[in-house]
Amino acid sequence: MTPAALLIALALLSAGAFWIGKSRSLALVGGTRGVRHLHSLPGHYGLMTALWCALPALAVIGIWLVFQDGIILQLVTRHLPADLRGLPANELALVMNDVRNLVAGNVPADSVTEAVRGAAAEYTRLRGVSRMALTVLVLVLAVVSIIALRARIKPDLRARNIVERVIEWLLILCSTLAVFTTVGIVASVAFEAFRFFQMVNPLEFLFGTQWSPQMAIHADQVGSSGSFGAVPLFAGTALISFIAMLIAVPIGLFSAIYLAEYAHPKFRTWAKPLLEVLAGVPTVVYGFFAALTIGPALRGWGESLGLDVASESALAAGFVMGIMIIPFVSSLADDMISAVPQSLRDGAYALGATRSETIKQVVMRAALPGIVGGVLLAVSRAIGETMIVVMAAGLAANLTANPLEAVTTVTVQIVTLLVGDQEFDSPKTLAAFALGLVLFLVTLALNVLALHIVRKYREQYE
Repeated sequence: MTPAALLIALALLSAGAFWIGKSRSLALVGGTRGVRHLHSLPGHYGLMTALWCALPALAVIGIWLVFQDGIILQLVTRHLPADLRGLPANELALVMNDVRNLVAGNVPADSVTEAVRGAAAEYTRLRGVSRMALTVLVLVLAVVSIIALRARIKPDLRARNIVERVIEWLLILCSTLAVFTTVGIVASVAFEAFRFFQMVNPLEFLFGTQWSPQMAIHADQVGSSGSFGAVPLFAGTALISFIAMLIAVPIGLFSAIYLAEYAHPKFRTWAKPLLEVLAGVPTVVYGFFAALTIGPALRGWGESLGLDVASESALAAGFVMGIMIIPFVSSLADDMISAVPQSLRDGAYALGATRSETIKQVVMRAALPGIVGGVLLAVSRAIGETMIVVMAAGLAANLTANPLEAVTTVTVQIVTLLVGDQEFDSPKTLAAFALGLVLFLVTLALNVLALHIVRKYREQYE
């Protein structure tokens, strides 16, 4: 049985365990009329039985799948011919990679040696044995758990307390996994970035104005040792993000004010979801729109005015990115404005203020911290955008403040440096991790600043 089918079977068993536990608790007190004699609700007894059935089995499945592949590979390696077993570790790893690809169907059988085909057949056989053993073990464990817990169910059993304790530990486990995942991501990026800074001076990286990470073949070629000054990337990222915010913030904020304060409820019911549809459009669609429509249009308008506008420009990328970010600003601002108590508006009206004066002097001031926090989160979204910049702004690392020229961003260079088969011992590849670390720190600082502003200036209303 495959892992997916086993999980489905376990889910069905857990559903049956729920019914068994609930029925057993009711049977002990003579049916629904005796529910008052139970410590907990019948559903708690059923949920406790279902959890007791599912959790140990899921733990066994997880542990089994973690170690299964490594054990099978060791067993398959022992069945290889002596000449293959004696290969160096890196070459033997390539052989086992061929075995896995053949088992997965990624390569045809006639493209590998007879020894690899035999190893693949042995791998398939051992995987089948492993799945059968796992299936039997999990099903037996689940059934035994149901039987054992059914015998323990009594009217005075504190099922609700047990269920709440288990759920609390599950929540702690999930939060812990999330924290450790974040720590692992940061640690992996920081480790590779540290290796990069051992090869390249951090001051050169942070303050250098020449970005040419390509390593030349001959020492007499230009940039043979690579140039890793990231200032053009930082400047390009800031320029495009600034243009995007010039588009997104006014339009998003004014649309939020209109929808929250002026629009008729019927108009709001369909206008707000329609506006938020923009947030669900894939970024590659925005990229095509920028490359095929906005870029050529800006170039044509520029030529009519006597301006030299590049086909791929920061203005085109920033303009389309701003359109993409409008729903973020609008939705967050709308939520903040709608959260302002109606009593504040009524108080302003009672003092003789008009609707516009109430919005400017009362509503916007009360909602300002949340709006500023939402704008900073939108800035983080703009800084991390990649696809639109690749298709509309280009790959040229130009240090310029002219929005009509082609520029690039940090995220685009990260993608460029990691495309294809790369050696993770060269500064060219490791530079992507250094850029990623800087990008992470910048977005983290913006998020922390947004939270600080919201918490510091937020006012509590009753």
